[in-house]
Amino acid sequence: MKVLVVEDDMTSRMVLTKILSTHFQYDCDNAENGLEAVEKFKQALQDNEPYSLILLDIMMPVMDGQSALIAIREIEQKFQVEPGEEVRAIMTSALSDAINVTEAFSDGQADAYITKPVSKDKIAKALQQVRLLE
Repeated sequence: MKVLVVEDDMTSRMVLTKILSTHFQYDCDNAENGLEAVEKFKQALQDNEPYSLILLDIMMPVMDGQSALIAIREIEQKFQVEPGEEVRAIMTSALSDAINVTEAFSDGQADAYITKPVSKDKIAKALQQVRLLE
C-alpha cells in the first residue's frame, strides 16, 4: 500500500515512516509540509499511482495539514476519484482540543485523528478505524 507521511519534524516523520514500513509493510513517501504533500498527491494521481493513505500533521509551515487536506479533497474531485476510492486521511497532532478535532473531520473530511506521541498501537487503531487493517 502506498502511503504519504506529511510531517515537518524530521524525527516524527522518521518514527511514523518506520512504524508504517516495518510493522505494516507499507510503501512510504514523505513530505515536510502541506504544500509539498498536495504536489506529491496530485503527481501520484497524474501518474495513476494514487496514495491509499495519507498521514498529515496539523501544524506545519508553508501550508498546514487542515488546508492541505481540503486541497487534496478538491484535487480528488477534479480528477473525478470515485466515491469510496478517496485517499484515507489520518490527522496527527499534539493538539487534542475539540476545535482542531472537529475541523479535521468536518472541513477536511479526515477519516481518523491521532494525538502525539504516536505509537504502533495508536496507528493500528486508526488503520482499523479507516478500514485498512482488520
